[in-house]
Amino acid sequence: MAQIFVGTDGKARCAWAGIESDELYQRYHDQEWGRPVAGERELFERLSLEAFQSGLSWITILRKREAFRAAFANFEPACVAAFGQADIDRLMADSGIVRNLMKINATIGNARAILALPEGVTLGSLLRAHAPAVPRPAGDPIPARTAESAALAKALKKLGFAFVGPTTAYAMMQAVGLANDHQPGCWVAESLKRP
Repeated sequence: MAQIFVGTDGKARCAWAGIESDELYQRYHDQEWGRPVAGERELFERLSLEAFQSGLSWITILRKREAFRAAFANFEPACVAAFGQADIDRLMADSGIVRNLMKINATIGNARAILALPEGVTLGSLLRAHAPAVPRPAGDPIPARTAESAALAKALKKLGFAFVGPTTAYAMMQAVGLANDHQPGCWVAESLKRP
């Protein structure tokens, strides 16, 4: 499979962004994927969406993103942490999101885990502490998981997070710019000045 595709706008992108021939997919690639994310709410949203994506296509999650935001109080950790059984029942009845009880419970539990982090520790600081020390060489095959993502998953699980295996952890690292996997020749890779 080619690592780059050229969109109708003439821009070269990572090949995965053209798989669905979907403008939403391309916009996510161009404006979000691989770009730094700092806010705790934003990081919690990305972690939650990556967990919901497990076993599904990413375009499915992107198409449901606004419904997820509405259903999960815009991913405000304190609000989600307060969800109870009535909220779980509401979420399981919401056809706008992925109705998976394990993933819903994990999202609520992860919000509680964020609030229970030791003083001075944030989701962002945990992610940064496990960022690759050396960038993966441009053009190398993109891994599904790395030693760093395995260590991050282990650290998160130790702190009470769920549905955060090494593959989900690596997808999160990619999504928030800790692992820059834009391919050589991709216009975003060029704009981020990948080493």
